Amino acid sequence: MTEKQYKAAVVQAAPVYLDLQASVDKAGQLIAEAAGNGASLIAFGEAWLPGYPFWAWLDGVFANMEKFAQYQACSMDLNSNEARDVCRAAADNNIFVVMGYSEYDRGSLYLSQAIIDDQGELLANRRKLKPTMIERVVYGEGDGSDLSVHDTRLGRIGGLCCWEHLQPLSRYAMYSQYEQVHVAAWPSFAADPNLAYAMGREVNSSASQLYAAEGQCFVLAPTSVVDDRTLEMMANKQGSSEPFRKGGGYSMIYAPDGRPLTEPLAEDEEGILYADIDLALIDLAKLAADPTGHYSRPDVTRLLFNHRAVPCVENSGGRTTDVTDEAGDENHAGEEQLSGQPRIIS
Repeated sequence: MTEKQYKAAVVQAAPVYLDLQASVDKAGQLIAEAAGNGASLIAFGEAWLPGYPFWAWLDGVFANMEKFAQYQACSMDLNSNEARDVCRAAADNNIFVVMGYSEYDRGSLYLSQAIIDDQGELLANRRKLKPTMIERVVYGEGDGSDLSVHDTRLGRIGGLCCWEHLQPLSRYAMYSQYEQVHVAAWPSFAADPNLAYAMGREVNSSASQLYAAEGQCFVLAPTSVVDDRTLEMMANKQGSSEPFRKGGGYSMIYAPDGRPLTEPLAEDEEGILYADIDLALIDLAKLAADPTGHYSRPDVTRLLFNHRAVPCVENSGGRTTDVTDEAGDENHAGEEQLSGQPRIIS
Protein backbone atom coordinates (compact mmCIF):
# COMPACT_ATOMS: atom_id res chain seq x y z
CA MET A 1 0.00 0.00 0.00
CA THR A 2 1.31 3.44 -0.92
CA GLU A 3 2.04 5.81 1.92
CA LYS A 4 0.46 9.11 0.81
CA GLN A 5 1.95 11.43 3.42
CA TYR A 6 5.47 11.42 4.84
CA LYS A 7 8.53 13.59 5.41
CA ALA A 8 11.35 13.77 2.84
CA ALA A 9 14.89 15.04 3.30
CA VAL A 10 17.57 16.40 0.96
CA VAL A 11 21.25 16.68 1.79
CA GLN A 12 23.37 19.78 1.33
CA ALA A 13 26.86 18.75 2.39
CA ALA A 14 30.37 18.04 1.19
CA PRO A 15 31.54 14.44 1.06
CA VAL A 16 34.97 13.60 2.41
CA TYR A 17 36.38 14.34 -1.01
CA LEU A 18 37.98 11.36 -2.79
CA ASP A 19 37.80 9.20 0.34
CA LEU A 20 35.08 6.64 -0.36
CA GLN A 21 34.89 4.92 3.02
CA ALA A 22 34.96 8.20 4.96
CA SER A 23 32.24 9.59 2.67
CA VAL A 24 30.13 6.45 3.20
CA ASP A 25 30.56 6.88 6.96
CA LYS A 26 29.46 10.52 6.70
CA ALA A 27 26.50 9.47 4.58
CA GLY A 28 25.54 7.01 7.31
CA GLN A 29 25.54 9.82 9.87
CA LEU A 30 23.34 11.99 7.64
CA ILE A 31 20.97 9.07 7.00
CA ALA A 32 20.65 8.44 10.73
CA GLU A 33 20.07 12.14 11.41
CA ALA A 34 17.31 12.37 8.80
CA ALA A 35 15.60 9.24 10.09
CA GLY A 36 15.86 10.53 13.64
CA ASN A 37 14.01 13.66 12.51
CA GLY A 38 11.18 11.57 11.08
CA ALA A 39 12.14 11.42 7.40
CA SER A 40 11.08 8.40 5.33
CA LEU A 41 13.26 9.29 2.33
CA ILE A 42 16.64 11.03 1.97
CA ALA A 43 18.34 12.10 -1.26
CA PHE A 44 22.00 12.86 -2.00
CA GLY A 45 23.47 14.91 -4.86
CA GLU A 46 25.24 13.87 -8.04
CA ALA A 47 28.41 11.80 -7.51
CA TRP A 48 28.20 12.48 -3.77
CA LEU A 49 30.29 9.36 -3.33
CA PRO A 50 33.24 10.04 -3.47
CA GLY A 51 32.67 13.59 -4.78
CA TYR A 52 32.17 15.17 -8.20
CA PRO A 53 35.30 15.31 -10.47
CA PHE A 54 35.57 19.11 -10.57
CA TRP A 55 39.26 18.80 -11.51
CA ALA A 56 38.31 17.44 -14.93
CA TRP A 57 37.13 20.95 -15.88
CA LEU A 58 40.40 22.68 -14.93
CA ASP A 59 43.15 21.29 -17.18
CA GLY A 60 43.69 18.96 -20.11
CA VAL A 61 43.40 15.20 -19.82
CA PHE A 62 47.13 14.47 -19.65
CA ALA A 63 47.67 17.03 -16.90
CA ASN A 64 45.08 15.19 -14.80
CA MET A 65 45.99 11.54 -15.45
CA GLU A 66 46.96 11.03 -11.82
CA LYS A 67 43.57 12.35 -10.66
CA PHE A 68 41.75 10.14 -13.19
CA ALA A 69 43.45 7.09 -11.70
CA GLN A 70 42.78 8.22 -8.14
CA TYR A 71 39.12 8.87 -8.92
CA GLN A 72 38.64 5.49 -10.54
CA ALA A 73 40.21 3.78 -7.54
CA CYS A 74 37.81 5.42 -5.07
CA SER A 75 34.60 5.15 -7.09
CA MET A 76 32.04 2.67 -5.74
CA ASP A 77 31.33 -0.79 -7.10
CA LEU A 78 27.84 -2.11 -6.36
CA ASN A 79 29.48 -5.36 -5.25
CA SER A 80 31.65 -3.62 -2.67
CA ASN A 81 31.58 -3.48 1.11
CA GLU A 82 31.03 0.29 0.87
CA ALA A 83 27.83 -0.26 -1.12
CA ARG A 84 26.66 -2.76 1.47
CA ASP A 85 27.37 -0.18 4.18
CA VAL A 86 25.03 2.30 2.46
CA CYS A 87 22.30 -0.34 2.18
CA ARG A 88 22.82 -1.30 5.80
CA ALA A 89 22.44 2.33 6.89
CA ALA A 90 19.09 2.47 5.07
CA ALA A 91 17.92 -0.74 6.76
CA ASP A 92 19.22 0.17 10.23
CA ASN A 93 17.38 3.50 10.09
CA ASN A 94 14.24 2.27 8.27
CA ILE A 95 14.54 4.95 5.56
CA PHE A 96 14.62 5.04 1.76
CA VAL A 97 17.90 6.38 0.34
CA VAL A 98 18.60 7.75 -3.14
CA MET A 99 22.38 7.95 -3.40
CA GLY A 100 24.28 9.75 -6.13
CA TYR A 101 27.67 8.18 -6.74
CA SER A 102 30.46 7.54 -9.21
CA GLU A 103 29.92 3.90 -10.14
CA TYR A 104 32.84 1.64 -10.97
CA ASP A 105 31.92 -1.33 -13.18
CA ARG A 106 34.79 -3.46 -14.50
CA GLY A 107 37.03 -0.63 -15.60
CA SER A 108 34.39 1.93 -16.56
CA LEU A 109 32.78 4.71 -14.54
CA TYR A 110 29.18 5.94 -14.65
CA LEU A 111 27.30 8.80 -13.00
CA SER A 112 24.74 6.72 -11.12
CA GLN A 113 21.86 6.94 -8.67
CA ALA A 114 21.00 3.99 -6.42
CA ILE A 115 17.46 3.73 -5.08
CA ILE A 116 17.49 1.74 -1.83
CA ASP A 117 14.39 0.89 0.21
CA ASP A 118 13.95 0.99 3.96
CA GLN A 119 14.90 -2.69 4.24
CA GLY A 120 18.27 -2.05 2.62
CA GLU A 121 17.28 -3.64 -0.70
CA LEU A 122 18.57 -2.08 -3.93
CA LEU A 123 15.39 -1.36 -5.89
CA ALA A 124 17.11 0.19 -8.89
CA ASN A 125 20.39 1.58 -10.14
CA ARG A 126 20.36 4.11 -12.96
CA ARG A 127 23.13 5.72 -14.98
CA LYS A 128 23.22 9.20 -16.46
CA LEU A 129 22.11 8.81 -20.05
CA LYS A 130 24.61 11.30 -21.51
CA PRO A 131 27.38 12.83 -19.39
CA THR A 132 27.72 16.57 -19.90
CA MET A 133 30.65 18.10 -21.79
CA ILE A 134 33.96 17.21 -20.07
CA GLU A 135 32.19 14.52 -17.99
CA ARG A 136 32.33 12.35 -21.12
CA VAL A 137 36.08 11.99 -20.58
CA VAL A 138 35.40 10.49 -17.15
CA TYR A 139 32.14 8.55 -17.52
CA GLY A 140 30.36 6.14 -19.81
CA GLU A 141 26.70 6.40 -20.85
CA GLY A 142 23.48 4.80 -19.72
CA ASP A 143 20.70 3.53 -21.98
CA GLY A 144 16.93 3.81 -22.30
CA SER A 145 16.32 1.56 -19.30
CA ASP A 146 17.84 4.32 -17.14
CA LEU A 147 14.83 6.54 -17.82
CA SER A 148 12.63 4.56 -15.45
CA VAL A 149 10.20 5.27 -12.64
CA HIS A 150 9.83 2.72 -9.86
CA ASP A 151 6.87 1.69 -7.71
CA THR A 152 7.64 1.92 -3.99
CA ARG A 153 5.76 2.20 -0.74
CA LEU A 154 6.41 5.95 -0.91
CA GLY A 155 4.99 6.35 -4.41
CA ARG A 156 6.51 6.22 -7.89
CA ILE A 157 10.13 7.39 -7.56
CA GLY A 158 12.54 8.37 -10.31
CA GLY A 159 15.68 10.41 -10.73
CA LEU A 160 17.89 12.31 -13.14
CA CYS A 161 21.33 13.87 -12.78
CA CYS A 162 22.26 17.50 -13.36
CA TRP A 163 21.78 18.61 -16.97
CA GLU A 164 19.59 15.65 -17.80
CA HIS A 165 17.00 18.16 -16.60
CA LEU A 166 17.78 20.26 -19.66
CA GLN A 167 16.90 17.39 -22.00
CA PRO A 168 13.21 17.94 -22.93
CA LEU A 169 12.66 14.44 -24.34
CA SER A 170 14.19 12.74 -21.29
CA ARG A 171 11.94 14.78 -19.02
CA TYR A 172 8.93 13.83 -21.11
CA ALA A 173 9.86 10.13 -20.95
CA MET A 174 9.91 10.38 -17.16
CA TYR A 175 6.61 12.29 -16.97
CA SER A 176 4.96 9.64 -19.14
CA GLN A 177 5.52 7.05 -16.39
CA TYR A 178 3.47 9.00 -13.81
CA GLU A 179 6.44 9.94 -11.67
CA GLN A 180 5.35 11.19 -8.25
CA VAL A 181 8.64 11.86 -6.44
CA HIS A 182 11.67 12.90 -8.46
CA VAL A 183 15.26 13.19 -7.22
CA ALA A 184 17.08 15.90 -9.18
CA ALA A 185 20.70 15.23 -8.21
CA TRP A 186 23.20 18.06 -8.71
CA PRO A 187 26.85 18.67 -7.81
CA SER A 188 27.48 22.09 -6.28
CA PHE A 189 26.86 25.34 -8.14
CA ALA A 190 30.34 26.60 -7.33
CA ALA A 191 31.53 27.70 -10.78
CA ASP A 192 32.15 31.41 -11.38
CA PRO A 193 28.83 32.64 -12.87
CA ASN A 194 30.70 35.20 -14.99
CA LEU A 195 32.36 32.34 -16.88
CA ALA A 196 29.58 29.74 -16.85
CA TYR A 197 26.25 31.35 -15.99
CA ALA A 198 24.28 28.35 -17.26
CA MET A 199 26.05 26.15 -14.69
CA GLY A 200 25.12 28.41 -11.79
CA ARG A 201 22.44 28.38 -9.17
CA GLU A 202 19.78 30.42 -10.95
CA VAL A 203 19.53 28.33 -14.13
CA ASN A 204 19.88 24.92 -12.51
CA SER A 205 17.56 25.58 -9.59
CA SER A 206 15.04 26.84 -12.12
CA ALA A 207 15.40 23.57 -14.01
CA SER A 208 14.45 21.63 -10.87
CA GLN A 209 11.54 23.97 -10.19
CA LEU A 210 10.30 23.72 -13.77
CA TYR A 211 10.51 19.92 -13.59
CA ALA A 212 8.14 19.98 -10.60
CA ALA A 213 5.61 22.28 -12.29
CA GLU A 214 5.90 20.68 -15.74
CA GLY A 215 5.72 17.10 -14.50
CA GLN A 216 3.38 17.77 -11.56
CA CYS A 217 5.56 15.87 -9.11
CA PHE A 218 7.52 16.53 -5.95
CA VAL A 219 11.16 17.30 -6.70
CA LEU A 220 13.93 16.68 -4.19
CA ALA A 221 16.98 18.62 -5.39
CA PRO A 222 20.10 17.83 -3.32
CA THR A 223 23.49 19.44 -3.95
CA SER A 224 26.94 19.04 -2.50
CA VAL A 225 29.08 21.82 -1.03
CA VAL A 226 32.63 22.66 -2.09
CA ASP A 227 34.70 22.88 1.09
CA ASP A 228 38.41 23.56 1.72
CA ARG A 229 39.36 19.90 1.25
CA THR A 230 37.56 19.76 -2.09
CA LEU A 231 39.23 22.94 -3.33
CA GLU A 232 42.65 21.69 -2.29
CA MET A 233 42.25 18.28 -3.91
CA MET A 234 40.73 19.54 -7.17
CA ALA A 235 43.46 22.16 -7.70
CA ASN A 236 45.83 21.84 -10.64
CA LYS A 237 49.60 21.49 -10.34
CA GLN A 238 49.93 25.25 -9.96
CA GLY A 239 47.56 25.09 -6.98
CA SER A 240 44.71 26.87 -8.75
CA SER A 241 41.08 25.73 -8.47
CA GLU A 242 39.64 28.58 -10.54
CA PRO A 243 36.89 29.06 -11.70
CA PHE A 244 35.51 27.11 -8.72
CA ARG A 245 35.07 28.60 -5.26
CA LYS A 246 33.83 27.45 -1.85
CA GLY A 247 30.14 26.89 -1.31
CA GLY A 248 27.80 26.35 -4.22
CA GLY A 249 25.16 24.55 -2.17
CA TYR A 250 21.53 25.23 -3.01
CA SER A 251 19.44 22.22 -2.10
CA MET A 252 15.67 22.58 -2.28
CA ILE A 253 12.38 20.66 -2.30
CA TYR A 254 9.59 21.68 -4.67
CA ALA A 255 5.86 20.91 -4.68
CA PRO A 256 3.97 19.69 -7.79
CA ASP A 257 2.96 23.29 -8.55
CA GLY A 258 6.59 24.43 -8.44
CA ARG A 259 6.54 26.17 -5.08
CA PRO A 260 9.56 25.81 -2.76
CA LEU A 261 8.63 23.85 0.36
CA THR A 262 11.50 24.94 2.60
CA GLU A 263 13.93 27.78 3.15
CA PRO A 264 17.41 27.33 1.62
CA LEU A 265 20.57 27.05 3.65
CA ALA A 266 23.49 29.40 3.07
CA GLU A 267 25.50 28.17 0.09
CA ASP A 268 28.49 27.15 2.26
CA GLU A 269 26.36 25.64 5.04
CA GLU A 270 26.03 21.91 5.51
CA GLY A 271 22.76 20.43 6.66
CA ILE A 272 19.55 18.61 5.75
CA LEU A 273 16.37 20.20 4.43
CA TYR A 274 12.96 18.66 5.18
CA ALA A 275 9.49 18.94 3.69
CA ASP A 276 6.16 17.14 4.04
CA ILE A 277 5.09 15.12 1.01
CA ASP A 278 1.38 14.71 0.26
CA LEU A 279 0.87 12.66 -2.91
CA ALA A 280 -2.77 13.78 -3.11
CA LEU A 281 -1.53 17.19 -4.27
CA ILE A 282 -0.27 15.68 -7.52
CA ASP A 283 -3.69 15.01 -9.02
CA LEU A 284 -4.76 18.49 -7.98
CA ALA A 285 -1.82 19.96 -9.92
CA LYS A 286 -2.63 17.78 -12.95
CA LEU A 287 -6.11 19.26 -13.16
CA ALA A 288 -4.48 22.33 -14.73
CA ALA A 289 -1.93 20.74 -17.06
CA ASP A 290 -0.87 17.14 -17.55
CA PRO A 291 1.64 17.10 -20.47
CA THR A 292 1.35 13.35 -21.08
CA GLY A 293 -2.40 13.25 -20.47
CA HIS A 294 -5.20 15.73 -21.14
CA TYR A 295 -2.76 18.56 -21.93
CA SER A 296 -1.07 16.62 -24.76
CA ARG A 297 -1.58 16.59 -28.53
CA PRO A 298 -0.21 13.22 -29.71
CA ASP A 299 -1.66 13.85 -33.17
CA VAL A 300 0.86 16.69 -33.50
CA THR A 301 3.90 15.70 -31.39
CA ARG A 302 4.86 12.33 -29.90
CA LEU A 303 7.96 10.84 -28.26
CA LEU A 304 9.67 7.75 -29.64
CA PHE A 305 11.04 6.14 -26.46
CA ASN A 306 13.30 3.06 -26.58
CA HIS A 307 13.14 1.82 -23.00
CA ARG A 308 15.15 -1.35 -23.69
CA ALA A 309 18.48 -1.97 -22.01
CA VAL A 310 21.34 -2.26 -24.50
CA PRO A 311 24.13 -4.53 -23.19
CA CYS A 312 27.57 -4.55 -24.80
CA VAL A 313 27.44 -8.31 -25.37
CA GLU A 314 24.36 -10.32 -26.30
CA ASN A 315 24.44 -13.90 -27.51
CA SER A 316 22.30 -15.26 -30.31
CA GLY A 317 19.75 -16.56 -27.81
CA GLY A 318 18.96 -13.02 -26.69
CA ARG A 319 20.44 -13.42 -23.21
CA THR A 320 23.07 -11.00 -21.99
CA THR A 321 26.45 -12.21 -20.83
CA ASP A 322 27.72 -11.39 -17.34
CA VAL A 323 31.40 -12.00 -16.67
CA THR A 324 32.19 -12.46 -12.98
CA ASP A 325 35.17 -10.43 -11.83
CA GLU A 326 37.67 -12.85 -10.28
CA ALA A 327 40.60 -10.45 -10.18
CA GLY A 328 40.13 -9.72 -6.48
CA ASP A 329 40.73 -5.98 -6.92
CA GLU A 330 40.87 -4.78 -3.34
CA ASN A 331 39.43 -1.38 -4.30
CA HIS A 332 36.31 -2.72 -5.96
CA ALA A 333 35.75 -6.43 -5.34
CA GLY A 334 33.09 -7.30 -2.76
CA GLU A 335 32.34 -10.48 -0.92
CA GLU A 336 28.99 -11.09 -2.61
CA GLN A 337 26.65 -9.52 -5.11
CA LEU A 338 24.03 -7.16 -3.71
CA SER A 339 20.51 -8.52 -3.64
CA GLY A 340 18.51 -7.14 -6.52
CA GLN A 341 21.50 -5.64 -8.34
CA PRO A 342 20.15 -4.74 -11.80
CA ARG A 343 23.19 -5.75 -13.82
CA ILE A 344 22.10 -8.89 -15.71
CA ILE A 345 19.19 -8.06 -18.01
CA SER A 346 17.46 -10.69 -20.08
